[in-house]
Amino acid sequence: MARQLPFSMEAEQSILGAMLIYPKVLEDVRDLDLLKEDFYTESHQRIFDAMMNLYDHGKPIDLTGLITRLNDTAELNQVGGADYLVKLVDTAVSSANAKHYIDMIKNKAHQRKLIETAEMIVQDGFDSAAQLDEIMDRAEKKILEVTRSRRTTDFRSSKEIVREVMEKIQLLRSSEDRVTGIKTGYSKLDRITNGFQRGDLIILAARPSVGKTAFALNVALQSALRNPNAIAIFSLEMPAEQLMRRLLSAKSEIEGDKLRSGYLTNNEMNRLHETANEMKETKIFIDDSATVKMGDIFSKCRKLKSEHGLDMIVIDYLQLITGSGRNSGENRQQEVSEISRSLKALAREMDVPVIALSQLSRGVETRTDKHPLLSDLRESGSIEQDADIVMFLYREKYQKHDEEGAEPSLIEEVDVDIAKHRNGATERFQLAFNKNFNAFYNIDENS
Repeated sequence: MARQLPFSMEAEQSILGAMLIYPKVLEDVRDLDLLKEDFYTESHQRIFDAMMNLYDHGKPIDLTGLITRLNDTAELNQVGGADYLVKLVDTAVSSANAKHYIDMIKNKAHQRKLIETAEMIVQDGFDSAAQLDEIMDRAEKKILEVTRSRRTTDFRSSKEIVREVMEKIQLLRSSEDRVTGIKTGYSKLDRITNGFQRGDLIILAARPSVGKTAFALNVALQSALRNPNAIAIFSLEMPAEQLMRRLLSAKSEIEGDKLRSGYLTNNEMNRLHETANEMKETKIFIDDSATVKMGDIFSKCRKLKSEHGLDMIVIDYLQLITGSGRNSGENRQQEVSEISRSLKALAREMDVPVIALSQLSRGVETRTDKHPLLSDLRESGSIEQDADIVMFLYREKYQKHDEEGAEPSLIEEVDVDIAKHRNGATERFQLAFNKNFNAFYNIDENS
């Protein structure tokens, strides 16, 4: 026997009756965002819709006006006639209890949405033609939609907001640490950005072999050492073991070649063990799937956040992510635009900064001044549009080595150019880069 979907006939009748008697109840209905769809029975939906139509047009809501409205729309008989409307008045609750009954109606509506979502997931599960990844992603999105639909916020007064803002400013003023976001460990970068802010999409771009992967790993490492929750790294180009060797090299300051060959002195081996033990305590999680779709990234990050918390996502690199392929005729530029928008959505949903590495177009190679420009971002102008921060790396000695055959020095200065900063200033500064360790350092710790 089919089970009845959850609803409360008494609550629905009582609220509709109260709306006909107490004007204040209409304010509660608006404040608590009660909707036509929250009512289970179709007749109650029609009655509520008619009442709100009168309310929106500034007309009084009473029994006579409601009967007239429903009669004009030829719905009076469909809702049970005038006798049923009179019955609603008799079942009305007091205005003091209205909020309780509104909450009851909305809770039942959310239960029904959850059941409908579960049934949709079951139907999708039986669809043998559908891809499992698509089914899982759609299921997660639907569950989240039901969850989010319960979260409503009211207007906040300027008095309340100003007080909170001033308290935070006073706290920052009295503190030596002005970082409000996720700390990166690089003093100039943290000063300019106040730390990478939650919900921001940060694009990190450079020519090949300049060090963008090394820099992203250093930021992930420094953030993992300074922040309590997980750092997720998606490496589409490099296996996890290779990334971890780079991280160990940067942290222990042991040359990467030695870690690859195993030719280590006793002192270096002791230092490596010490670093390895420290790294084990960090919450760095690496996914090295060679191909990954945005749906996979969302799914894995949701799971990671629920289990370990989440402070940052690093993706190396944007152009290797596979598009949804929903539009078979779309070109690569459209696909990258979709991926870029999805990365911004990922940052907002996970409430973390997302650092996505990006390639540059070959146009930079044809210029005399090879400092990258925003127009050099490869394959899509939407990358610049969607990003909150765009950072370029430029290594002068690398350029000279690349073009003139000059050997680079052990320690090189790398320009970090914040070319776009939606919520702050753009600025260029330098970091020191040791290629043997794949490590970036602050040049001036006091800056």
